[in-house]
Amino acid sequence: MDLLSLENPVFVVYVVAAALTVLKVMGQGWMTVHRMVKTNAGLVSPEDLLPGPLNKAPDPSQLAVDEYVDRSRRMHRNDLENIPAFWAAGLLFVAVDPPLWLAQGLMGGFVLARAAHFWAYATKRRHEVRATFYTIGSLIVIYMAVHALWVALG
Repeated sequence: MDLLSLENPVFVVYVVAAALTVLKVMGQGWMTVHRMVKTNAGLVSPEDLLPGPLNKAPDPSQLAVDEYVDRSRRMHRNDLENIPAFWAAGLLFVAVDPPLWLAQGLMGGFVLARAAHFWAYATKRRHEVRATFYTIGSLIVIYMAVHALWVALG
């Protein structure tokens, strides 16, 4: 059986987890855009102050940090710092043919950890709460990479 085939249940787990995290990354970007449009604030580039159909009366104050918009932007940046490593480590993990139960636990755990991290960040929980979910996801990615390395070198 080809490991990178939908006939491989471990690869199916990866496809589902990767697709969900792609939607998370892209959705977070759209959440930021929604917040910018809703508040007419939180713009980041000087050219954003050029008049246009969505910003008919630009004002320099629109370039000031807006906490409502910036919180979503920080969540997006955090996703971009963490989720691509999962995509890479997850694919390497599939390539070394792990047991299905282990792939389900780790990949499902990563998706749940990122969902919990989103919840903690969006609802302004204490840093320790957010950091706990980050740590869980990070350790999962590290484990998958080390596991793949161990099998490849073993």
